[in-house]
Amino acid sequence: MTSVPLGPQYRRDALRRLADTEFDVLVVGGGIVGAGAALDAVSRGLSVALVEARDWAAGTSSRSSKLIHGGLRYLEQRDFGLVREALRERSLLLTRLAPHLVRPVRFLYPLRHRLWERCYVAAGVTLYDTLGATPGGALGGGRVMPRHRQLTRGGALREAPGLRADALVGAIQYYDAQVDDARYTMMVARTAAHYGACALTRAEATGFLREGERVTGAAVLDAESGVEIAVRARRVVNATGVWTDGAGRMAQTRTPFSVRASKGVHLLVRRDRIPLHTGLITRTDKSVLFVIPWGRHWIIGTTDTPWDHGPDEAAADSADVDYLLDQVNALLRVPLERQEVVGVYAGLRPLLSGDGGDTTRLSREHTVAEPVPGLVVVTGGKFTTYRVMAQDAIDAAAAGLDTAVPASVTARLPILGAVGSEVLWNERHRLASGSGLHVARVEHLLQRYGACATDLLSLIARDAGLGEPVPGAPDYLRAEVVYAVTHEGALHLEDVLSRRTRITIEEQDGGVAAAYHVAELMAPVLGWDAAQVPAEVDAYVRQVRAERGEEGPLPGEQAACPAPA
Repeated sequence: MTSVPLGPQYRRDALRRLADTEFDVLVVGGGIVGAGAALDAVSRGLSVALVEARDWAAGTSSRSSKLIHGGLRYLEQRDFGLVREALRERSLLLTRLAPHLVRPVRFLYPLRHRLWERCYVAAGVTLYDTLGATPGGALGGGRVMPRHRQLTRGGALREAPGLRADALVGAIQYYDAQVDDARYTMMVARTAAHYGACALTRAEATGFLREGERVTGAAVLDAESGVEIAVRARRVVNATGVWTDGAGRMAQTRTPFSVRASKGVHLLVRRDRIPLHTGLITRTDKSVLFVIPWGRHWIIGTTDTPWDHGPDEAAADSADVDYLLDQVNALLRVPLERQEVVGVYAGLRPLLSGDGGDTTRLSREHTVAEPVPGLVVVTGGKFTTYRVMAQDAIDAAAAGLDTAVPASVTARLPILGAVGSEVLWNERHRLASGSGLHVARVEHLLQRYGACATDLLSLIARDAGLGEPVPGAPDYLRAEVVYAVTHEGALHLEDVLSRRTRITIEEQDGGVAAAYHVAELMAPVLGWDAAQVPAEVDAYVRQVRAERGEEGPLPGEQAACPAPA
């Protein structure tokens, strides 16, 4: 389907619409739950505005483990309902909603004890397979994922030759799924805009509008112009995750629950550094260790530690990196060295608060409340179950409207790019021949954009130079940078390097060498003057340095902003 491009003209029109319209629902927060809530509401026929203070998925929703999963470890906590719900959502995403963005991935669970552990883990994974099956009804029957299989030590080492032989006596292999969390969130927001939602980034809700006790909208500051807009709405949904308590103070009220933040840190290393033909999962004393395939890299994570500082301050420290390296090196034949870490990222999970300081035992369930009339708050949960969270939030918001609102349709509503993506995949060799790109490049586009890849092929057809790789980040094409600005709402260099692409975490230098080239591609579309390009590059370099905790020059920094000729 033809999409609504979230380019500069869309943003100008959306700002006017924010000021001139009373919406049925205003959603505050552009993470996956906020984007999902906007899509749920607009697809029920409601008028919707969605505002985000920074960029789509700029917080938690771009810093997850990139997994779509039921949560195998939650079975041990007897949270069967949560696992069943998450596995149903996993099936929907794989088969109907986003097969172009969500893909199966194999995981190996090493066993260290010969009899009891195999029986114990096999029983849990069998239950996981059973709960994840989709017999009859909504998904049309059949099994979405293959069943698990049990492996001897020899069989496990053939799948994972990089593991130490004395680190396991056998293994169990099962399937889950993965996604580029930031891209998926942005595509949900784009889908909401396609169906009529007014979706804006760099638009911060600074306070709620009130009529008596009732919340009737929000004051929204456009960070690009400095102009504040009074956005009127019959219902407001706060979907700000770890910022929930701050939004509650803004509403001068307390929610009937409290949100605790848990920090999760992940590392990236080159794929050829760990010889594995499968992902890996194992338990640690404090959390679960994942080794997850990610293009040319492995993602190694995660930590799960309480975070009592501000939600804007989360960053990985040396202790986090050392902990993850220690855990994975206990399994590897050839240990990883610290200098082999290509990228690091840290995110905060919003967990419903409980007693004690152990965030690993806090609930991954979500909750919805209406602390004051007109304001609905949704928080908790996990990325996989975002659609259910969004549906519950809009159900609560709809209950306060004086008109009948249809039930949610998002379980049957494909995300932008899904429809026709399988056909294009089957035609990828023809597309490669017609575009002059290598088939591997076309596959890369189809796996990131689905059917929307034809938009990028059209850009390349008009300007062959856009089919060239980005200098300093050769996995991505120049067309992807331009498209991020013309269609995906990118406004700043960080938006492109950190979230529209994942150059920030995938390149050893954090994308510094690519920064100037990317900024030059963005400049004409966004109308930047000569001073804006180096300013954007400088701001980006400072951000990368801060996130990595490095004070000296970064690799590639000398080339980040060439001196004028």
